[in-house]
Amino acid sequence: MGNSGCERITGDQALERLLSGNRRYRDARPKHPNQTPDRRRELEDEQHPFAVILGCSDSRVPPEVIFDQGLGDLFIIRVAGNVVDNMVLGSIQYAVSYLRTPLIMVLAHANCGAVSATLSAHHPLEGQLSCLTNAIQPAVDLVRDQPGDTLNRASKANAEMVAERLRNSKPVLFDSVRAGMLTVAAAYYNLGTGGVEILSQ
Repeated sequence: MGNSGCERITGDQALERLLSGNRRYRDARPKHPNQTPDRRRELEDEQHPFAVILGCSDSRVPPEVIFDQGLGDLFIIRVAGNVVDNMVLGSIQYAVSYLRTPLIMVLAHANCGAVSATLSAHHPLEGQLSCLTNAIQPAVDLVRDQPGDTLNRASKANAEMVAERLRNSKPVLFDSVRAGMLTVAAAYYNLGTGGVEILSQ
């Protein structure tokens, strides 16, 4: 079930709910919860999502599917490279302030095209693409000289950097984290296995 008006859960409980759903999805035994006409009617006047997911726009990473959740369960923001700008931050602050959502997950994934474009860009890209790659560039710089898979290391580093930025975003998110009302986690989705790995929380 979602986070009903009388049922308040902690960030840790919300995270476990996500991971339990991901295990069901990964193991090909999803329940497809909260997708009935009754659930739809229940949500007509209010919503109480138990988690905010800041994920990539990539078509292979739909949060409701990979976490086996339904209507009203997740407050989802999707943008290429799971980066943050003022509109994204305002949306997240809305969920925390008005919907009392106890968990934010920044969800990166394997073989991210936005991160790959940042790695391969040797000159400013056209249009607004440069805004996207500029946001991801610090993560690329952090891991560029490290051994191993630079693309996926950079994707993980980007998620962790975004999560840290959210934790320290004053006043709304920072104060909620400090008060113990909000957990911010960075995670990574493996396209091949379907599993989600927690990077930090």
